[in-house]
Amino acid sequence: MHTTAGAHMRAELTSQPETWARAAAMRDEQAVLPASGARIAVVGCGTSWFMAQSYAALRESAGHGETDAFTASEFPFGRRYDAIVALTRSGTTTEVLELTERVKGTTPVIAVVGDTTSPLVDLADDVIGLPFADEQSVVQTRFATTALALFRASVGEDLDAAIADAQSVLDGDDDAALAEAEQYSFLGMGWAMGLAHEAALKMRESSQSWTESYSSMEYRHGPIAIAAPGRITWQLGSAPEGLQAQVEATGARFVQHAIDPMADLVRLHRVALDRALAKGLDPDQPRNLTRSVVLDG
Repeated sequence: MHTTAGAHMRAELTSQPETWARAAAMRDEQAVLPASGARIAVVGCGTSWFMAQSYAALRESAGHGETDAFTASEFPFGRRYDAIVALTRSGTTTEVLELTERVKGTTPVIAVVGDTTSPLVDLADDVIGLPFADEQSVVQTRFATTALALFRASVGEDLDAAIADAQSVLDGDDDAALAEAEQYSFLGMGWAMGLAHEAALKMRESSQSWTESYSSMEYRHGPIAIAAPGRITWQLGSAPEGLQAQVEATGARFVQHAIDPMADLVRLHRVALDRALAKGLDPDQPRNLTRSVVLDG
């Protein structure tokens, strides 16, 4: 059956206010996450790694305990953690499964998954399922942000403003020029740095675009050299004082929206979709990518 290019991505990205609200209300599931004071690691691959970075920054800054984030393939097995949170949409990612098998019996693993029939469900010590946020598009949108909504709520954040901001983004019109730049640099500070990395990945995956991402302060230490007319530097969340003026002095466009950074990622999702379609691409089936990376043994 033929579907319109990007149809799955469009349906999924526009459902985010609803899925965030649902995740924010999952108090019993949030209670399964490691208790305050526990020293934990959060692992994932690709998009899930970036959401792990955001969760780690949020949890630790909220005073709930030391929290590290790793891509699953680089997990430091010599360190001791009270628990590991494994985030994966498919539950079939090879590196996450191998990590979970290796620590079984020594460190409890709490899996946060979209597919509750996946192999990880039987391996993990506890499972939080988000099947309502699972996706058909290869390019992730709502699963990642819905998991982050769950994490944000678990550390005491009120998601009402973020949900309202996301809905306002979806109800409004985007500046068409946002989808027409030659190059994009995405920036973030604190927990928003993970979102900046994710924004760059989304634009790259869906539209085969030249993107980079950095800590907002680190951008000044060399990467700003890429800024030029026809290029965009997109700040998610608050920016360091003086950064906008520095970027604009290069002739590049500085983009920043006074909304929750996760809602600004929703805007990027839509811009990435528009850019992909304008280039004749289908972000539901992007070049060289599959829904899950499963490696041969």
